[in-house]
Amino acid sequence: MLLYFPVLAALAVAPNAAVPGDPEVRIVEYLRQHVKPGQRVVVSELYNGVFTSPEERAVLDRLFDTFFKIPLFAAEHQRATGRPPSLKEIAEQFRYRVPGEADVMLRIVESDPRMPRFLERDAATGEIETVHVEAVLADPRFGKLLERTLSGFEGRPAPPFSIASYDGSPIGSATLAGKPCLIYFWFTGCPPCVDTTPVLVDLYRTYQPRGFEILGVNADRVLEVPADDAQRAEYARKSAITFPLAHMTPEMQAAYGQVSVFPTLFFVDRKGTVVKQLVNAQPRAALEEAIQLTLR
Repeated sequence: MLLYFPVLAALAVAPNAAVPGDPEVRIVEYLRQHVKPGQRVVVSELYNGVFTSPEERAVLDRLFDTFFKIPLFAAEHQRATGRPPSLKEIAEQFRYRVPGEADVMLRIVESDPRMPRFLERDAATGEIETVHVEAVLADPRFGKLLERTLSGFEGRPAPPFSIASYDGSPIGSATLAGKPCLIYFWFTGCPPCVDTTPVLVDLYRTYQPRGFEILGVNADRVLEVPADDAQRAEYARKSAITFPLAHMTPEMQAAYGQVSVFPTLFFVDRKGTVVKQLVNAQPRAALEEAIQLTLR
């Protein structure tokens, strides 16, 4: 497992939920202080020789996983919103808790020869100025996946799935058969999801009497989000969620194009066809238009 780390400069601010002594803090600080210009560091050496505790290795595993998702997220965000993601949005999407961690990861991506040259950044702030979506599309590892995650399911049957609801009861595509519905992928604490959920709650009140259903597919367990069942239940209560909530599985994530940007929303008509696919936070009008499309 190889991953090359560059020199780290001044760090931009990202949401800070970490505290001194946190293994994620130690790893980011180590990289910031010890990597020299042009030096390539092998992750397995960090894993075996520097950060040897289970907690530190778990952080390294998670960062390595997000490393390969950053190009896809940046391109998806650019295509979906018409602008590059900010450092704050990258930190929120990938749960980078240490100030400047998003900047660190972007520098790693920029330095690695395996990555397409897909972004340009402001030298002073580190913010992304341009995302070259075509460079991501041209890369065989990302291109097909990007098209699938943005709109590749529209006009196709929604993939079948079987998962467990919050209370442990089974729920799946068979449960929703013949019903116009929304399959809503999200995770606890995801800021765009926090903005989206109340809108969906309100729209559900309006359209559920007409037969429209929503299934909220929570990705916490797959993403290893540090939230427990009690916290998820409390969030649902405070948000007045009345539509079913269930846990995403790796199999369902893969079936729906390796969902990696949250929220991702699949609107499915009575015939089981995906009629609209949306990524990231959306205005109420776009969500309502998609619901109405499923009801036609």
